[in-house]
Amino acid sequence: MKVAVVGATGLVGTKMLEVLAERNFPVTELIPVASEKSVGKKLFFKNKEWTVVSATDAIAAKPAIAIFSAGGSTSLEWAPKFAAAGITVIDNSSAWRMDPSKKLVVPELNADALTREDKIIANPNCSTIQMVVALNPLHLKYKIKRIVVSTYQSVTGTGVKAVTQLMNERKGIQGDMAYKYPIDLNVIPQIDVFLDNGYTKEEMKMVHETRKIMRDETIRVTSTTVRIPVIGGHSEAVNVEFERDFDLREVKSLLEKAPGVVVVDNTAKQEYPMPKDAHNRDEVFVGRLRRDETQPNTLNMWIVSDNLRKGAATNAVQIAEYLLEKGLV
Repeated sequence: MKVAVVGATGLVGTKMLEVLAERNFPVTELIPVASEKSVGKKLFFKNKEWTVVSATDAIAAKPAIAIFSAGGSTSLEWAPKFAAAGITVIDNSSAWRMDPSKKLVVPELNADALTREDKIIANPNCSTIQMVVALNPLHLKYKIKRIVVSTYQSVTGTGVKAVTQLMNERKGIQGDMAYKYPIDLNVIPQIDVFLDNGYTKEEMKMVHETRKIMRDETIRVTSTTVRIPVIGGHSEAVNVEFERDFDLREVKSLLEKAPGVVVVDNTAKQEYPMPKDAHNRDEVFVGRLRRDETQPNTLNMWIVSDNLRKGAATNAVQIAEYLLEKGLV
């Protein structure tokens, strides 16, 4: 099982390698790929040294799977070339997510849609993944009408430069800025660029991706995405309106049984999900479950997950695991 990781030296690419090793994915040969300036560098995977190669050399090596985490422009240029060589691409960028010919996959929800013919598979946005994992069991029971979500997203969602900015500010050091404004002791109500409708690209990703993954275009979604001074882990306040009424005890039971979900919801002991508790975990944590008292059939909930793991690397590796299990690669 030859596996290429494109963008292997980046923040998410490094996490991809970590997750592949942790989950004992049966990699017989790793093909790490990065930009031309990194070609020839060495990295360690499973106590062995591997040499970073170019994308062209990676295609020539004919891996079964290529996991991409090198940005949208790289994916648009290279994913079709890998796919044309018969290599199955799992892409972590936004390049292919809303392409109607490509599957957008969260294994707990819709991996059953994958076939051998799917050579470019899209990995969803981190904030969308954790939300749909938590909402899907409730959607199947009560049918979602409308979602109002506000996110509180960590700086690792931006990358190494943003982490450096935050840590520099905490130490009083002047340095490169990933954001227009300071992030320490601040929150920035903008993630990605603004669109003509006044929403950011990140906010609209959550709208469109949620409908596609949950296979229901009737779900209405509105989103506000915010960057906060936290190193890792995204949090979300979600208000969800259902067509059918629910019992809170049943909601909790459904979530407790749902794959990939951990319920942390004991207000008597002040127990609820926090980013620090989700760090280096693959589960989606859910708490603060309570009925919206202003309108019928509506639930408030708090959702937390490690954005580099379930929000990116782990979800991609889970897709690869499914493909292998079903003999699709």
